[in-house]
Parts: sequence; C-alpha cells; structure tokens
Amino acid sequence: MTHGVLPSQTLKMMIDGGQILLDRPADADQVQPASLDLRLGTTAWRVRASFLPGAGATLAERLPQFAMHRIDLTPGAVLEKGCVYLVPLMESLALPGDISAVANAKSSTGRLDLFTRLITDHGTEFDRIDPGYTGPLYAEISPRSFSVLARPGMRLNQIRFRTGQAVLDDAALRALHDDVSLVNGPAHIDGGLGFSVDLQREGALVGYRAKPHTGLIDLDLIGHYRVKDFWEPVAANDGRIILDPGAFYILVSREAVHVPPDYAAEMAPYLAMVGEFRVHYAGFFDPGFGHAAAGGHGSRGVLEVRCHEAPFALEHGQIVGRLVYEKMAARPTALYGADLKSNYQGQGLKLSKHFKGPP
Repeated sequence: MTHGVLPSQTLKMMIDGGQILLDRPADADQVQPASLDLRLGTTAWRVRASFLPGAGATLAERLPQFAMHRIDLTPGAVLEKGCVYLVPLMESLALPGDISAVANAKSSTGRLDLFTRLITDHGTEFDRIDPGYTGPLYAEISPRSFSVLARPGMRLNQIRFRTGQAVLDDAALRALHDDVSLVNGPAHIDGGLGFSVDLQREGALVGYRAKPHTGLIDLDLIGHYRVKDFWEPVAANDGRIILDPGAFYILVSREAVHVPPDYAAEMAPYLAMVGEFRVHYAGFFDPGFGHAAAGGHGSRGVLEVRCHEAPFALEHGQIVGRLVYEKMAARPTALYGADLKSNYQGQGLKLSKHFKGPP
C-alpha cells in the first residue's frame, strides 16, 4: 500500500474487511473523502474529570474511579455546559500493524465550542491511535459555550487513517504551491502553510463572540437557531480586537486556501509564544477543499479562538496557525465540495450549520 492518508474507497474496504467494526450499518454519508465520521452510542457517563486510561488499563477499568452517573441518550439527553462526559462510540477498530489513525472534532462541533476528543483503551494520548490497535473507541465531550441535546448516532468527531509518514516538508510544500497555488497571495511556509486572521473591515463584522448565558442547542436542528440568541457581533478598531480571557470567538482567515485532490491537510495551532490563545479545535481539511474542480475557488479557514490567561490584542494579518499537508495514498473517488453535500465549501465567515441566515 502506498504511504499516505487512506481515501474513502479504502475505508469502505476496511469496513467490509472487519478492520473498522460498526454496531449498526454505516450511514450513507458517514465515509468522507479522507476520514470516517464517528457516531455516539446509546449511553453516556458524566465524569468528574477528564482522564486517560494509561498503558496498563482499559477505559472500562478506570471509569469507576471517575464516573458520577450514567445517562441514557436514546430519548435525547442534555450535555451541560462546563461538564465532562464519556460516550462509547458505535465504531471500534481491529487495525493491521501498518495502519495508524488520528481523530479530530468535526467542523460544526468545533464551531459550537463543543470540545470533543477520542480515547482508546490503554491510551496515553487523546486523538492518537497506534498501528495495530484493536478495541473500542470513546468520545470525551465537554460543552464549553452552549449546552447541547445529544442522541445516539450523532457525529461529533471523525477519524483519519494513514500508512507510514506522508507529511510534506517545507521544500515539498513550496514546490506544490508553485505548481497549484495553495493560497491566494504570498505563501508563508514554515512548518506548514501559515495563515493569518482577517480583521480589516473597519467597524464592520469581523467575527462573533459566544454569549455567556444562552438556551439549549439541539444538534439535530439544522438552520434553526437565530444568530443573535447565541452570538454577539465583533467589530475591529484599527484592524484590532481585544480577546477577553475565557471568551470564545469565531473569526476567519485572511487567506483563501485550497487542498488539491491528491492531498489532505490538518490545521494545527500556532506556537503558544505568539499569544495567549488557541486557534481551531476542528482540524481536518479534506481533498478538494477550496479546489476549483470541486466547486471552490479557494476557501477561507474559519478560526475557533479561545483566549486564555490575559486579554490579548489580535491584529489584522497576524499569523495564528498553519496547515500541514499530507499525501493521499490514492485520490478519493469523491471530493469535498461538488461530489458531496459539503457545508463549508467556498466559505467565508460562517457559523455552524445549526444557525440560520444573517443576525
């Protein structure tokens, strides 16, 4: 098998071959171009703290030390803001020794500030799965800004499989940009493709800030909620905004980027020394994102920003993160965008799909 990220057609073969195990048949759109959506099971546990099982234990063995109560998700259950939950997923794995995996929150999950991480038995890291792993998968869920209503089968995170190492170094990334123009304008390449924040629209809307006291969001309701009930608009002064500690913001990148069909990308936070904030919880960019042949002409990256210890002045054009590109093991049979019902192709500043129209 060629080294790289495994495409949709290979993921379907892994399901048929029993390397990806499902409690119930896959949803029609569950397999994405370079990842698999993961579905919540029927039970959740409220836990008193986030934890990892550690190399010597399964999660089931450690859970009694942290569990507070069991919740049946079948009729729908509220996951409350500020609490931590563990949910067994409908998918489990029996990976061969040459396939590893990494997980991340889905875009809509990150845009709701719904902190979600994957845990495995004997796990010593979140969101990382060693080659040859056999066992169940669990989602840790911690709503940060809004309480949500969850049900079995909802898809909050996703998993990407790979063989070997296929990350492009800076020289290869520059060559790819010279060939296909990964970004409109200059390419800032240093440990990946750098991107900056757009705060140029003086006095106009440059982002949203989550309101501190809001109603419940039912994750099944698409285009349902009024923006003004959950978000307040953010305007820039002199190309600058002041981030408040503990607040959550939706901003947008200045650059429009694209991911060619034979590549996948992951957004990584910028170095902590740049500022007291974290950018982008949801990190996967599928093959075809912003690609002209897939219905895009470059797409902005939506930035999910949380400020930490001190107020921080964020300036227009400040580099806040980077895209790390990887080769695909093969081109997916369907690309993000034109071939799929992709919510964020050609996006600009955009909230999650649960909100309707302008504010």
